[in-house]
Amino acid sequence: MNLSFQRSLVLRLIPASTILLAAHAVMAQVPAPNTVKSATTEPDRSSSYYHYGLAHLYEEMAVNAGRPDYATQAVEQYKLALDADPNSVLLQDGLADLYFRLGRIREAVQAAQEQVEHHPEDVAAHELLGKVYVRSLGDMQGAQAADMLKLAIGEYEKLVKLKPNDVETKLLLGQLYGVDHDSAKAEKEFKAAQGLDSNSEEVVLNMARLYTEEGNPQRAVEALAAVPVGDRTERMEFALGASYDQVKKPKEAASAYKRALDIEPDNLDAQRGLASALLVDGQLDEAIKSLQIILAAEPQDVQSQIHLSEAERRQGHYKEALATLEKAKALAPDNPELNYNQALIYDSLGQYAEATAVLDKLLAASAKGDGSYSDQEKGNRYLFLDRLATIYREENKSTEAIAAYKQIVTLGGDFTVRGYQGEVDAYRDAHQFKEATVVGAEAAKALPKDKSVQMMYAQQLTDAGKVDEGLALAKAQLTGGADDRDVHLQLAQLFIRLRHYKEATAELDIAASGASRPEEKRYVSFLRGEMYDRSKQYGLAEAEFRKALELDPKDPTILNYLGYMLADRGEKLPEALEMIKTAVELDPQNYAYLDSLGWVYFKLGQNALAEQNLHKAIERSSADATVHDHLGQVYEKTGRLKLAVSQWERAMTEYAQSLPADSDPSDVEKVRHQLEGARVKLAHAGVGPGKDSK
Repeated sequence: MNLSFQRSLVLRLIPASTILLAAHAVMAQVPAPNTVKSATTEPDRSSSYYHYGLAHLYEEMAVNAGRPDYATQAVEQYKLALDADPNSVLLQDGLADLYFRLGRIREAVQAAQEQVEHHPEDVAAHELLGKVYVRSLGDMQGAQAADMLKLAIGEYEKLVKLKPNDVETKLLLGQLYGVDHDSAKAEKEFKAAQGLDSNSEEVVLNMARLYTEEGNPQRAVEALAAVPVGDRTERMEFALGASYDQVKKPKEAASAYKRALDIEPDNLDAQRGLASALLVDGQLDEAIKSLQIILAAEPQDVQSQIHLSEAERRQGHYKEALATLEKAKALAPDNPELNYNQALIYDSLGQYAEATAVLDKLLAASAKGDGSYSDQEKGNRYLFLDRLATIYREENKSTEAIAAYKQIVTLGGDFTVRGYQGEVDAYRDAHQFKEATVVGAEAAKALPKDKSVQMMYAQQLTDAGKVDEGLALAKAQLTGGADDRDVHLQLAQLFIRLRHYKEATAELDIAASGASRPEEKRYVSFLRGEMYDRSKQYGLAEAEFRKALELDPKDPTILNYLGYMLADRGEKLPEALEMIKTAVELDPQNYAYLDSLGWVYFKLGQNALAEQNLHKAIERSSADATVHDHLGQVYEKTGRLKLAVSQWERAMTEYAQSLPADSDPSDVEKVRHQLEGARVKLAHAGVGPGKDSK
């Protein structure tokens, strides 16, 4: 073993403080060099080195022992060293850095500024100034923070020139440009850094963060996905999952989170991201497994308990969902999201009084007398009011539902539009079409520049028989701008309702020509399918619906429409059943989907399941003639003719109150024929209105 290695081993075993004190003692015994300068201008190197050595020792002792007297001695030794060698860049930088380490920021800045004044290319001095300015940013606000940000940017711009190949410097400058909202310069620096190190995790993550902050998460996805899968770190995969969340691609998000977990299995944040993505994607079994992993590690995680309850509710396991929420409630009894989910479960169970009580309590707790709500508070109140209105509509309490929607209108912004639309829909549910048109006119007057509101009023006018006026208003929304595509789609819907299929086709062709995103193409295909279905061109309708499903196999509206159309014609019933069951899983409280499920079961000869789901549909909406017709047919099939008559009579009542566009004359005639035939059979059987009968 050589002597130097022995010495290094000994040094590892002796405490640092002991070494420093011993060294100080030795240095103290060494006579100081003659520090009196000669007449020459040559620096006294030996004296400088001596004092620098002492300064360094005192500095370490001050930092390690927290002794202010050592700090003072360190500064004094640096000054003596500089007296001996006043032009030493090393000593000037060392003194400035010492001031910084001791928290004497003003003196550190002054020393560094003096240094860069005399030595403009002194990297260490610029780095110190930049470090001081960046650290100071967090302690300032307003104009002071803006000035400090400019100083920091100035230093790092100089450093980038002095160190053109340093990745970290370019990254920090890019971050500072981002704070200054100069996205173009920030992106330029990040790309320059990427050119130096294409595999740098920090470079890719900073670029993705920049794009996200710009409101362009798709570019963030592209930046992260450009890195080969094998080269991605856990942080990259996590960021990619979050970016996919923002662009509403839950399946891809789930895959990214899974890859993050493959790299770091114990990362609970990635597990939470995975659970959320799986919930959104409707993969409920997998979401529950992920949530159970989280709760096994952190039983007090209220948010994961809420998500677990949501998954259980969507699976129809309402008792389990309530039990999960009760556990969470013990930890966070006043959590608004928890209580809102409890109201959803009560609604699913048909316990409307309990649901409305919970929502009323949430609204009372979040109410402000002056109406000065933050954006988040407005969003919460909208959710509470909208669900409350939905429950009232399910109970056929139109007056209460409309009152809730009127409160939504007062929230302002986009909520005003949703509130007006809710009022119109509630009036339409109640077959109060004149009142719906009045609200449409009120909304159009209040929001003259909102095209969606003007189109809503246009639909009310056409439904009220004022077809020319309604179409003129709709066409007036075409301005030659980028949003004309939406107007063409809504015009197509108006023409489909009016059974003007030639005009509808023309509008859809225009909308299709401007469709670039998958969701845009999907909606065009869906409307074409609806048009072909209404015009009895079922083969073309099916082709369009299947084209739409290729773009999104989990769209519940399309699944339900195609499944119902097939079931109604008695075709491909097993496939139709699977489609409708998927739609119900995605939206279990949608009465139209429940009606479709009951109808396909009826077509399959499973009358008990048919009746069960049709009753659920009627509980959710009792004003749809089709649902009453379907239940009537189930009753007739199972020999309960009097109950069938009751349902068909109700269907005829609803048809009589419906808009012409909402009912097919052939359907009305079919129900009339069924009703008359059943009445004749009852008369022949001698069954009167007051008798129990099948």
